[in-house]
Amino acid sequence: MESSKLVYPTSILDTDLYKFTMQQAVLRHFPDVQATYRFTHRDKDVFFTRECIDYSENPSLVRCSALTSVERDFLKEACPYFTSEYLDYLSAYQFNVNQDGLHGNVDIEAVGLWAETILWEVPLMACLSEIYFAYDGQEEAAYNKAETLLKAGCFFSEFGTRRRRSYHTQDTVMRALLRAAKDFPDSGKVSGTSNVHFARQYGVPPVGTIASDEWTMAGYEHANSLALDLWEDVYPDALQLALTDTFSTAAFFKDFVRNPSRRSLAGLRQDSGDAFAYAPRAAEVYAQLGVDVRTKTLIFSDALTVDKALRLKRQCDALGFTAAFGIGTSLTNDFARLGGGGAEKSRALNMVIKLAAVDGQPCVKISDELTKNTGDPEVVKRVKQILGL
Repeated sequence: MESSKLVYPTSILDTDLYKFTMQQAVLRHFPDVQATYRFTHRDKDVFFTRECIDYSENPSLVRCSALTSVERDFLKEACPYFTSEYLDYLSAYQFNVNQDGLHGNVDIEAVGLWAETILWEVPLMACLSEIYFAYDGQEEAAYNKAETLLKAGCFFSEFGTRRRRSYHTQDTVMRALLRAAKDFPDSGKVSGTSNVHFARQYGVPPVGTIASDEWTMAGYEHANSLALDLWEDVYPDALQLALTDTFSTAAFFKDFVRNPSRRSLAGLRQDSGDAFAYAPRAAEVYAQLGVDVRTKTLIFSDALTVDKALRLKRQCDALGFTAAFGIGTSLTNDFARLGGGGAEKSRALNMVIKLAAVDGQPCVKISDELTKNTGDPEVVKRVKQILGL
């Protein structure tokens, strides 16, 4: 591999906030559990470059520096829900390269203690994407998108780490978003970024939601309710937006209406399926619970474009919800194909790294989008039967 193609995470914080919030929760509830994370590339007609394969064969290339004292101080101030015990753990954390292996092409698994393997996902995906693509800056395009969203009164965050074209692109996008926020301060808001490193670098909040997918995949019947109980035990006063599509939003809502205490959650997050069916269905569920939707937030984060966000905001405004948006690929990996005259999009890599097993038991995800389901097909079928899907 040419040295110019080597890519390293800049900092251990160069990842999404939810990986750290989940890591702390796993340490609290499942400190001795073994886990397997598995890489999946959904687009079978897209093939990785030789550089990507070489990279995945050398997990030692993922060299994140240990948490510095300055970074620890930032986390202590910006994320007061992190305990001193957890910050001690993170300060001593190092990626264990023996947990990562290759089995032909780019077929990566990370195997080991759940609390340790949980951090592999984001840096591996971000670095693979950066090696795969050539890129150029994106500042004016990102600025124009932010201007449109802000003028429409949208509240949105940058969610683009995992599928970013490159570190440089995400850095450029962050500068553009914050420049637009400064130029248009009277409506809308850039709420922050899911990337903890860039949050520190640019002085904005690190943002995230309940990442219930990572442990509801470890059980089935009433797993959504159990996951929320475990989460609230760790974060009783923070991070109260629930992701609903681990075993389908239909299964989530079944559990949700059975427990009136869920009315205290700040809101819900849509991340797969028909985004325009989500708010009307959520309004029906909240009506069953006797909740005024004007007190709740819906955050949308699935394949958002500016136009889609604007239409969703209008729908939520009409229903009474506060709408918020986590925008990723459309900001950090929106490029035209070289040689296409600017008319054809360069597709982002459609890849994920998901929890595949816990203590040897297979895990599945039953998304609201059929193509996003993961796990053994027979287990998926059995779980659907259990949940009445």
